[in-house]
Amino acid sequence: MRVINIGPDPSLAYRPNLETDKTKEKEDYRNFKSGSLIDRVFNTYKLMHTNQTLDFVKKKHSVWAGCNHDHKRMMDAIMSLDQLVDESDPDVDFPNSFHAFQTAEGIRQAHPDKDWFQLVGLIHDVGKTMALWDEPQWAVVGDTFPVGCKFQNSIVFRDNTFMDNPDEKTTSYNTEYGIYESNCGLDKVLMSWGHDEYLYRVMKFNNCSIPEQGLYMIRFHSFYPWHSHGDYMHLCNDKDLRMLPWVQEFNKFDLYTKSTELPDVDKLKPYYQSLIDKYCPGILKW
Repeated sequence: MRVINIGPDPSLAYRPNLETDKTKEKEDYRNFKSGSLIDRVFNTYKLMHTNQTLDFVKKKHSVWAGCNHDHKRMMDAIMSLDQLVDESDPDVDFPNSFHAFQTAEGIRQAHPDKDWFQLVGLIHDVGKTMALWDEPQWAVVGDTFPVGCKFQNSIVFRDNTFMDNPDEKTTSYNTEYGIYESNCGLDKVLMSWGHDEYLYRVMKFNNCSIPEQGLYMIRFHSFYPWHSHGDYMHLCNDKDLRMLPWVQEFNKFDLYTKSTELPDVDKLKPYYQSLIDKYCPGILKW
Protein backbone atom coordinates (compact mmCIF):
# COMPACT_ATOMS: atom_id res chain seq x y z
CA MET A 1 0.00 0.00 0.00
CA ARG A 2 1.34 3.44 -0.91
CA VAL A 3 1.98 5.58 2.17
CA ILE A 4 1.31 9.29 1.80
CA ASN A 5 3.53 11.59 3.84
CA ILE A 6 1.15 14.19 5.15
CA GLY A 7 3.58 15.96 7.48
CA PRO A 8 2.20 17.43 10.73
CA ASP A 9 -1.13 16.10 11.93
CA PRO A 10 -3.65 18.04 9.79
CA SER A 11 -6.32 17.51 12.43
CA LEU A 12 -4.72 20.43 14.24
CA ALA A 13 -6.36 22.61 11.60
CA TYR A 14 -9.82 21.96 12.96
CA ARG A 15 -10.92 19.89 15.91
CA PRO A 16 -14.50 20.60 17.04
CA ASN A 17 -15.13 19.85 20.70
CA LEU A 18 -18.59 18.37 20.86
CA GLU A 19 -18.69 18.48 24.66
CA THR A 20 -17.54 22.05 25.32
CA ASP A 21 -18.69 24.01 22.28
CA LYS A 22 -21.58 26.02 23.69
CA THR A 23 -22.13 28.27 20.70
CA LYS A 24 -25.29 26.32 19.99
CA GLU A 25 -27.25 24.03 22.29
CA LYS A 26 -28.33 20.63 21.01
CA GLU A 27 -32.01 21.48 21.33
CA ASP A 28 -31.47 24.40 18.97
CA TYR A 29 -30.60 22.14 16.03
CA ARG A 30 -33.24 21.07 13.52
CA ASN A 31 -35.60 23.89 14.46
CA PHE A 32 -38.39 23.54 11.89
CA LYS A 33 -40.67 26.08 13.56
CA SER A 34 -38.80 29.38 13.37
CA GLY A 35 -35.58 31.01 12.30
CA SER A 36 -34.16 33.12 9.49
CA LEU A 37 -34.16 30.22 7.01
CA ILE A 38 -37.57 28.72 7.82
CA ASP A 39 -39.41 29.96 4.69
CA ARG A 40 -36.77 28.48 2.38
CA VAL A 41 -36.79 25.23 4.33
CA PHE A 42 -40.58 24.90 4.34
CA ASN A 43 -40.87 25.58 0.62
CA THR A 44 -38.27 22.90 -0.15
CA TYR A 45 -40.14 20.33 1.94
CA LYS A 46 -43.49 21.34 0.47
CA LEU A 47 -42.20 20.61 -3.04
CA MET A 48 -40.63 17.37 -1.84
CA HIS A 49 -43.76 16.12 -0.12
CA THR A 50 -45.92 17.04 -3.08
CA ASN A 51 -43.79 15.36 -5.73
CA GLN A 52 -42.07 12.41 -4.08
CA THR A 53 -44.42 9.59 -5.08
CA LEU A 54 -43.80 5.89 -5.61
CA ASP A 55 -43.80 6.36 -9.39
CA PHE A 56 -41.41 9.33 -9.13
CA VAL A 57 -38.94 7.34 -7.02
CA LYS A 58 -38.97 4.42 -9.46
CA LYS A 59 -38.21 6.79 -12.33
CA LYS A 60 -35.29 8.34 -10.43
CA HIS A 61 -33.81 4.90 -9.80
CA SER A 62 -33.86 4.25 -13.53
CA VAL A 63 -32.21 7.61 -14.25
CA TRP A 64 -29.44 7.59 -11.62
CA ALA A 65 -28.70 4.02 -10.50
CA GLY A 66 -26.72 3.27 -13.67
CA CYS A 67 -24.03 5.81 -12.69
CA ASN A 68 -23.65 7.06 -16.25
CA HIS A 69 -23.67 10.82 -15.66
CA ASP A 70 -20.01 11.60 -15.03
CA HIS A 71 -16.53 10.31 -14.22
CA LYS A 72 -14.66 12.04 -11.41
CA ARG A 73 -12.51 11.45 -8.35
CA MET A 74 -14.12 11.50 -4.93
CA MET A 75 -12.22 14.57 -3.72
CA ASP A 76 -13.34 16.49 -6.79
CA ALA A 77 -16.93 15.51 -6.05
CA ILE A 78 -16.58 16.69 -2.45
CA MET A 79 -15.12 20.02 -3.47
CA SER A 80 -17.87 20.52 -6.04
CA LEU A 81 -20.18 20.99 -3.05
CA ASP A 82 -18.58 24.43 -2.70
CA GLN A 83 -21.29 25.37 -5.17
CA LEU A 84 -24.17 24.03 -3.08
CA VAL A 85 -26.08 25.46 -0.12
CA ASP A 86 -28.64 22.95 1.14
CA GLU A 87 -32.06 24.63 0.98
CA SER A 88 -33.61 22.13 3.40
CA ASP A 89 -31.18 22.73 6.26
CA PRO A 90 -32.41 25.10 9.00
CA ASP A 91 -29.01 25.10 10.74
CA VAL A 92 -26.49 26.33 8.17
CA ASP A 93 -26.30 28.69 5.24
CA PHE A 94 -22.82 27.96 3.92
CA PRO A 95 -21.53 25.56 1.23
CA ASN A 96 -21.96 21.86 1.90
CA SER A 97 -18.24 21.13 1.41
CA PHE A 98 -17.45 22.71 4.81
CA HIS A 99 -20.05 20.52 6.51
CA ALA A 100 -18.31 17.46 5.02
CA PHE A 101 -15.01 18.28 6.75
CA GLN A 102 -16.76 19.34 9.98
CA THR A 103 -18.50 15.98 10.21
CA ALA A 104 -15.38 14.00 9.38
CA GLU A 105 -13.25 15.81 11.94
CA GLY A 106 -15.86 15.34 14.65
CA ILE A 107 -15.81 11.62 13.97
CA ARG A 108 -12.00 11.51 13.91
CA GLN A 109 -11.88 13.11 17.34
CA ALA A 110 -14.25 10.53 18.83
CA HIS A 111 -13.26 7.49 16.73
CA PRO A 112 -9.56 7.84 15.83
CA ASP A 113 -9.27 4.09 15.19
CA LYS A 114 -12.06 3.93 12.58
CA ASP A 115 -10.73 5.59 9.45
CA TRP A 116 -13.63 4.25 7.35
CA PHE A 117 -16.06 6.01 9.73
CA GLN A 118 -14.16 9.27 9.29
CA LEU A 119 -14.35 8.87 5.51
CA VAL A 120 -18.10 8.28 5.68
CA GLY A 121 -18.38 11.57 7.55
CA LEU A 122 -16.52 13.28 4.75
CA ILE A 123 -18.46 11.82 1.82
CA HIS A 124 -21.95 11.25 3.24
CA ASP A 125 -23.51 14.23 1.42
CA VAL A 126 -21.64 13.91 -1.88
CA GLY A 127 -24.80 12.56 -3.52
CA LYS A 128 -26.03 16.15 -3.45
CA THR A 129 -23.98 16.66 -6.60
CA MET A 130 -27.21 15.65 -8.37
CA ALA A 131 -28.34 19.23 -7.74
CA LEU A 132 -25.38 20.44 -9.78
CA TRP A 133 -26.69 18.33 -12.67
CA ASP A 134 -30.04 20.15 -12.62
CA GLU A 135 -31.94 17.83 -10.27
CA PRO A 136 -34.18 20.08 -8.13
CA GLN A 137 -33.12 20.27 -4.50
CA TRP A 138 -36.40 18.77 -3.29
CA ALA A 139 -35.28 15.54 -5.04
CA VAL A 140 -31.79 15.70 -3.55
CA VAL A 141 -31.68 17.09 -0.01
CA GLY A 142 -33.67 16.84 3.22
CA ASP A 143 -35.06 14.05 5.37
CA THR A 144 -36.10 10.85 3.63
CA PHE A 145 -39.13 8.61 4.18
CA PRO A 146 -40.61 5.46 2.62
CA VAL A 147 -42.99 5.76 -0.30
CA GLY A 148 -45.67 3.18 -1.03
CA CYS A 149 -46.97 3.09 2.55
CA LYS A 150 -48.48 5.46 5.11
CA PHE A 151 -46.56 8.69 5.69
CA GLN A 152 -45.86 8.68 9.43
CA ASN A 153 -46.45 11.67 11.70
CA SER A 154 -42.77 12.12 12.55
CA ILE A 155 -41.97 13.28 9.02
CA VAL A 156 -41.01 16.96 9.01
CA PHE A 157 -44.01 19.21 8.22
CA ARG A 158 -46.22 16.11 7.94
CA ASP A 159 -49.47 17.92 8.70
CA ASN A 160 -49.42 20.57 5.99
CA THR A 161 -47.29 19.48 3.04
CA PHE A 162 -48.65 16.17 1.72
CA MET A 163 -52.16 17.22 0.73
CA ASP A 164 -51.25 17.50 -2.97
CA ASN A 165 -49.24 14.26 -3.12
CA PRO A 166 -51.22 11.76 -5.26
CA ASP A 167 -50.08 8.84 -3.09
CA GLU A 168 -51.81 10.43 -0.09
CA LYS A 169 -55.08 9.71 -1.88
CA THR A 170 -54.19 6.16 -2.98
CA THR A 171 -55.85 3.70 -0.61
CA SER A 172 -53.36 0.87 -1.16
CA TYR A 173 -50.49 3.13 -0.10
CA ASN A 174 -52.17 4.48 3.03
CA THR A 175 -51.81 1.49 5.35
CA GLU A 176 -48.95 0.84 7.76
CA TYR A 177 -47.42 -1.69 5.39
CA GLY A 178 -48.72 -0.42 2.04
CA ILE A 179 -46.98 -2.38 -0.72
CA TYR A 180 -44.53 -4.01 1.74
CA GLU A 181 -44.60 -7.03 4.03
CA SER A 182 -43.98 -7.17 7.75
CA ASN A 183 -40.25 -7.00 8.60
CA CYS A 184 -39.32 -7.14 4.92
CA GLY A 185 -36.13 -5.17 5.55
CA LEU A 186 -35.22 -1.65 4.52
CA ASP A 187 -33.34 -2.98 1.52
CA LYS A 188 -36.74 -3.81 0.01
CA VAL A 189 -38.28 -0.43 0.90
CA LEU A 190 -38.27 2.41 -1.63
CA MET A 191 -37.27 5.65 0.06
CA SER A 192 -38.05 9.14 -1.18
CA TRP A 193 -35.35 9.88 -3.72
CA GLY A 194 -32.34 11.84 -2.54
CA HIS A 195 -28.61 11.98 -1.99
CA ASP A 196 -28.53 9.09 0.50
CA GLU A 197 -29.71 6.42 -1.91
CA TYR A 198 -27.78 7.90 -4.81
CA LEU A 199 -24.39 7.87 -3.05
CA TYR A 200 -25.08 4.36 -1.75
CA ARG A 201 -25.65 3.26 -5.35
CA VAL A 202 -22.43 4.98 -6.45
CA MET A 203 -20.47 3.18 -3.72
CA LYS A 204 -21.89 -0.20 -4.71
CA PHE A 205 -21.51 0.42 -8.45
CA ASN A 206 -17.82 1.29 -8.04
CA ASN A 207 -17.11 -1.59 -5.62
CA CYS A 208 -15.87 0.73 -2.89
CA SER A 209 -14.65 -1.15 0.18
CA ILE A 210 -16.39 0.83 2.93
CA PRO A 211 -17.76 -1.63 5.54
CA GLU A 212 -21.44 -2.44 5.69
CA GLN A 213 -21.98 -0.22 8.74
CA GLY A 214 -20.67 2.72 6.74
CA LEU A 215 -22.89 1.93 3.78
CA TYR A 216 -25.90 1.95 6.11
CA MET A 217 -24.85 5.36 7.42
CA ILE A 218 -24.64 6.67 3.88
CA ARG A 219 -27.94 5.15 2.80
CA PHE A 220 -30.09 6.05 5.81
CA HIS A 221 -28.52 9.04 7.57
CA SER A 222 -31.39 11.29 6.42
CA PHE A 223 -34.07 8.79 7.48
CA TYR A 224 -34.89 10.74 10.66
CA PRO A 225 -38.34 9.20 11.18
CA TRP A 226 -36.53 5.87 11.69
CA HIS A 227 -33.25 6.56 13.44
CA SER A 228 -34.45 9.47 15.60
CA HIS A 229 -38.18 8.85 16.11
CA GLY A 230 -38.54 5.05 16.03
CA ASP A 231 -41.04 4.93 13.19
CA TYR A 232 -41.18 2.27 10.46
CA MET A 233 -39.78 -0.42 12.76
CA HIS A 234 -42.46 -2.75 11.42
CA LEU A 235 -40.63 -2.77 8.09
CA CYS A 236 -37.19 -3.54 9.60
CA ASN A 237 -35.53 -6.94 9.76
CA ASP A 238 -32.83 -8.09 12.18
CA LYS A 239 -30.03 -6.65 10.05
CA ASP A 240 -31.63 -3.19 10.07
CA LEU A 241 -31.92 -3.31 13.85
CA ARG A 242 -28.25 -4.31 14.19
CA MET A 243 -27.23 -1.41 11.98
CA LEU A 244 -29.47 1.19 13.64
CA PRO A 245 -27.01 2.03 16.47
CA TRP A 246 -24.33 2.75 13.88
CA VAL A 247 -26.62 5.15 12.01
CA GLN A 248 -27.54 6.81 15.30
CA GLU A 249 -23.88 7.19 16.24
CA PHE A 250 -23.19 8.80 12.88
CA ASN A 251 -26.10 11.19 13.31
CA LYS A 252 -24.48 12.82 16.35
CA PHE A 253 -21.64 14.07 14.20
CA ASP A 254 -23.69 14.85 11.11
CA LEU A 255 -25.89 17.14 13.18
CA TYR A 256 -23.92 18.54 16.10
CA THR A 257 -20.67 19.46 14.30
CA LYS A 258 -22.45 22.12 12.26
CA SER A 259 -20.92 25.46 13.18
CA THR A 260 -20.03 28.82 11.66
CA GLU A 261 -16.43 28.01 12.65
CA LEU A 262 -15.25 26.71 9.28
CA PRO A 263 -12.35 24.26 8.93
CA ASP A 264 -9.13 24.90 7.02
CA VAL A 265 -9.93 22.53 4.18
CA ASP A 266 -6.55 22.80 2.45
CA LYS A 267 -4.76 21.55 5.56
CA LEU A 268 -7.16 18.65 6.00
CA LYS A 269 -7.33 17.43 2.41
CA PRO A 270 -4.08 15.38 2.35
CA TYR A 271 -5.19 13.19 5.25
CA TYR A 272 -8.63 12.56 3.79
CA GLN A 273 -7.21 11.93 0.34
CA SER A 274 -5.28 9.04 1.91
CA LEU A 275 -8.57 7.56 3.14
CA ILE A 276 -10.16 8.02 -0.26
CA ASP A 277 -7.21 6.23 -1.83
CA LYS A 278 -7.77 3.34 0.57
CA TYR A 279 -11.54 2.87 0.26
CA CYS A 280 -12.76 4.48 -2.99
CA PRO A 281 -9.72 5.23 -5.13
CA GLY A 282 -9.33 6.50 -8.64
CA ILE A 283 -11.92 7.87 -11.00
CA LEU A 284 -15.44 6.82 -10.07
CA LYS A 285 -18.54 6.53 -12.20
CA TRP A 286 -21.40 8.76 -11.05
